Amino acid sequence: MNSPDRIPKQPLHPSIIPKLDPEYVQFHEKYIQYETPAYMIPWDPIKMRAVQAFDVGSREPLDVGKIEEFEIPMKLGDGRKTPVRAYTPPGAPPVAGWPFLLYFHGGGWIVGGLDTENSIITYLCVDYRLAPENKFPAAVEDAVEALQWVIINGKARLNVDTSKIATGGISAGGNLAAVLALKSAQTSFNPPLPKPMLLQLLLAPAVDQTATDAPGGRWERNKHAPILPSALIKLFKEMYLRNEDDKLNWEASPLLAPEEVLRRAPKAWIGVGEMDVLCNEAEAYAEKLNKCGVETDCVVYGGGTHAVFLLDSTIMKNSANAVSDAVNALAKAFGTAGSS
Repeated sequence: MNSPDRIPKQPLHPSIIPKLDPEYVQFHEKYIQYETPAYMIPWDPIKMRAVQAFDVGSREPLDVGKIEEFEIPMKLGDGRKTPVRAYTPPGAPPVAGWPFLLYFHGGGWIVGGLDTENSIITYLCVDYRLAPENKFPAAVEDAVEALQWVIINGKARLNVDTSKIATGGISAGGNLAAVLALKSAQTSFNPPLPKPMLLQLLLAPAVDQTATDAPGGRWERNKHAPILPSALIKLFKEMYLRNEDDKLNWEASPLLAPEEVLRRAPKAWIGVGEMDVLCNEAEAYAEKLNKCGVETDCVVYGGGTHAVFLLDSTIMKNSANAVSDAVNALAKAFGTAGSS
């Protein structure tokens, strides 16, 4: 008789098994299917925020030159400070300072933190406020103020070349990065960037809060996708957004931004798994940006899931390819491709 821990709680739906990367299927059937889905667990912020995305299978962080944690003051006048973690590359910096990536972790806007994706490319990771204690637009405000801090203080504090700034993130963090990229290009953004942002690096981004798994909805094609089922995203949205109107606000749904806003957006690189429930909206965002004249590359990883950027290459080779592609896209934008 199976022990309770070895009873499958989220087995793969038979209809998607042939479409998934076989290496992921093996990983899921060995580990993930025995874990209770988060949306079936009563909400407990302390317990749920203490759990990392994957206890097994995540990539080991690479060595860097220096890691430091500190807090940056927010400008709202309430004395609040936001924790950040800065990763400085090894070796001597370029003459003008380091190119800079402002990164936002995933977690559905309700969980996650500085340790969530410390094996993914990042320079300054922002521990933005989480819902439901801090609903939309709190995380967006933190993203904006983090960039404002970098523009003003980045050179002195981190030797940042403020003419070479990019933003990026995964899942909910990709949502915040996409919104920040749009906001930073507006003439009202203050202080303005010395030069336009070089890249928005969006990894499996959530860009349409109106998406559903109903017939004709953006999630219908992948409604049985593993890792990030539609029931879990619905929970995230309920906890993040204040009301139904927020779903239509482009600062929550960048896919719904008007064309005059999208036309000013920086170049984009978007990566997503073919079997990610967010695949349709990621592809739609890339298509819309390109139609608005924004140079955008969208790479869809065959058989990949929402974890395509997170798993170690020993678990799934496609994950190594995905991270390598993202790194190369960033290096190309910074003009450092091929440098040692």
